Amino acid sequence: MWTITTRRRVAPWLHSNMDRITVVVDTREQEPYVFDSDCTEIVRRALKAGDYSLQEYENSVAVERKTLEDFVSTVIRSRKRFTKELRRLSQYDAACVVVEADLRDIFGGRYRSGAHPNAVLGALLSIVVDFGVPVYFCSDRQAACRFVEEYLTRFHRRIARCQKEMRVTRRDSGEE
Repeated sequence: MWTITTRRRVAPWLHSNMDRITVVVDTREQEPYVFDSDCTEIVRRALKAGDYSLQEYENSVAVERKTLEDFVSTVIRSRKRFTKELRRLSQYDAACVVVEADLRDIFGGRYRSGAHPNAVLGALLSIVVDFGVPVYFCSDRQAACRFVEEYLTRFHRRIARCQKEMRVTRRDSGEE
């Protein structure tokens, strides 16, 4: 098991525009993460899927955040509604579910629901295999917050790099 005890801090003037991101937090997210304000701007609005996304890429990237209790309840008792969400997420370029717990918490039944750990594990495997949406267990809220911030930053960098390569290709071919 790992935990994050320190955050990477870089002087604001060393950040490139490629590193600065605008995270969209769904209006239904009751306890939103607090990201590094040197690297991240936050806007709140309703998202079609997920709790976190990137401005201008809301239909391309999303992260669904779950506490352990919420995850178990959702996959066991709210499965029909969550299936619709997973279908939407499976269409995105990058989407995942982040659980603020350890997988051992499921194996050990360390949640209030009476659901058997095997039922929860089966639902988890269905998300990954049947829908193609990865589920990341991030130990705790702090680790999950860091993971989500880095996940969205990484996607943003990939998009920025692709756009830069397209501009160079167009320039080299005389299109610009």
